[in-house]
Amino acid sequence: MGYQTASGLEASVMPPVLTVNAGGKGRFVLACDHASNRIPAPYGDLGLTPHQRLMHIAWDPGAMAVATRLSEMLDAPLVASTVSRLVIDCNRRHDAADLIPTISERTEIPGNLHVGDNDRQTRLANCHAPFHDALAAVLDRRGAGGEETILVTVHSFTPVYKDVARPWPIGLIHGRDIGFTAALRDALQADTPELNVGWNEPYSAMNGVTYTLEHHGDGRGLASSMIEIRHDEILEAEGVARWSHRLADALVTASLARLDPEAPPPAAEAMLRA
Repeated sequence: MGYQTASGLEASVMPPVLTVNAGGKGRFVLACDHASNRIPAPYGDLGLTPHQRLMHIAWDPGAMAVATRLSEMLDAPLVASTVSRLVIDCNRRHDAADLIPTISERTEIPGNLHVGDNDRQTRLANCHAPFHDALAAVLDRRGAGGEETILVTVHSFTPVYKDVARPWPIGLIHGRDIGFTAALRDALQADTPELNVGWNEPYSAMNGVTYTLEHHGDGRGLASSMIEIRHDEILEAEGVARWSHRLADALVTASLARLDPEAPPPAAEAMLRA
C-alpha cells in the first residue's frame, strides 16, 4: 500500500481501509488518514501525471511507516485509509470545501473539477465512511471493555509550502482538549531540548484539519493529539526508526503524566515492545 497500483483489478478490490493489530492492548489507538496515494480504478488517474500522484498532494509520505512502527512498539491498533486524499479527504467534514479538492497547493486536480452530488455521495460512502466506521469500531470496542484509550493521528507535511520554508521537524496539533498534546510536547522537549516542536504548526484546528481528532477523540472525551512530521525527516528507514523511537518514548511519558500524574516516571523503554 502507498504506491499507485499497476493492476486495475488490484486497485478495484483493495478495501478502502486497513486495520492493523485491532486487538492491541496498549493505551493508544493510532489513525493514519493520508496513508496512501492509491486512486481506485473508477477514478483513473484524476488527470494527474505519475509524478504528481507521488507528490505530497496525494498522501502523507512516511506517515504510514511511522504509524506502523508505533503500532508494533506500543501494541496499538492502527486504522489507515488506503485511498488518496485527492479522491476524498478522510480528515475533512462532509461539508468542507476541500473534502474533494479541485486544487492542492498549486496543482489543479482535473478529475475533481466537475464532481456532482451523486459522485460526492459515492465517494463518501465508499471511501470516507469505511475509514471512520473502522476507527469507531475499534474505539467503541475498547470503550465497552473499559480500556484506557488515547487517540493519536499521524501525518506528515512538506518542508516548503508555496515557497515558504517550514522550520519545524515536528508539529503537534490539539483538538478541544489541549492537555495530552501539551504533555507530549513537554516530553519531546525534555528528551531533546533543542528540538523545534511546532505548536499547532504547520496547521491548527482553525484550518479545518482536525476532523478525525475531534470527531472520534473529543466526541468520546478521549485524550488525543495530532502529530505532523516534516516528511524529509521520514522518507528513509533511518529517519522512520529515529522518529518512531522518539515518539514512542514521548507518548508513553505523556500518557503517564496525563493519565496518572502521581506515578513515578519509569523508563519509557521498559513499557515498549521490542
